[in-house]
Amino acid sequence: MKRAMKHTLNQEYEMFRMLKGESIAEVQKRFTHIVNHLMSFGKIFDKEELNIKILKCLDRSWQPKVTAISECKDLTSLMTVSLFGKPREHELEMNRLNVQESKNKHVRNIALKAAKNKNKQDSSDESEGETLSLLSKKFIKFLKRNRNKERYGNKKTSDFSANNYACFGCGE
Repeated sequence: MKRAMKHTLNQEYEMFRMLKGESIAEVQKRFTHIVNHLMSFGKIFDKEELNIKILKCLDRSWQPKVTAISECKDLTSLMTVSLFGKPREHELEMNRLNVQESKNKHVRNIALKAAKNKNKQDSSDESEGETLSLLSKKFIKFLKRNRNKERYGNKKTSDFSANNYACFGCGE
């Protein structure tokens, strides 16, 4: 029974990968569980071996962070807890930024839609108001200019008396 359990845990260790949608904390919990059980059966791990296994088990989205950690840190002296700490910090920061961006995006969309509709109404109301104002000004000017004029000419009513006109043929 112990040998079967040891082989099963050893196989889990060898096949260990980060699952899709799994957080770093969950990966750490699963990994620590497997390693602790294997250690209880007498398997000895080197720090560097565990650290490399951790970095290799992370999925593709963590590849830039894995590269940065492996280039900057000495994997022989780094504790597995601190190794898991770096991706956890990064994961928390990314989650915080995603939440903040989604809140900002949601607020901006609502504000833009409201402002956009309001601006369209305001601009159409303003343009209609300006048009009406311009039309009424022109109409008032027209009335002032043509107040004393007759319907068919530019002469005043006093100019239309019969005395002011002469016949073209006879001159009277």
